[in-house]
Amino acid sequence: MAAIKVKQDLPPPGGYGPVDYKRNLPRRGLSGYSMFGLGLGVLLFGYWKLFSWNRERRTLRLLRENLEEEAKIMKDVPGWKVGESVYNSDRWSTPSVEELFNLRPKEEYLRAKIGFQWYV
Repeated sequence: MAAIKVKQDLPPPGGYGPVDYKRNLPRRGLSGYSMFGLGLGVLLFGYWKLFSWNRERRTLRLLRENLEEEAKIMKDVPGWKVGESVYNSDRWSTPSVEELFNLRPKEEYLRAKIGFQWYV
């Protein structure tokens, strides 16, 4: 059997061109910093909403306890309507600190009015 001459495949003259090996994906969506900032903003808004909701619930609980105390105190007064508004309006008005804490001990009133003072 005669030997078969094999022709080797060679590169073209001047060599092959550069090979594009990097991934070329388009940018999609927000960057990591903007997603972190957005998440932090949503978290802070949620905490603010939670704290304001708890403050409102605490206020309403105090009002309910005040009405119950008023009913006990004024039960013998004829014609007294518990919780009747002193204003000529049906619109809700936020109660003042004095109105909320008028039936409470003086320490609670001062703590709500002035705040905590460690040096007193």
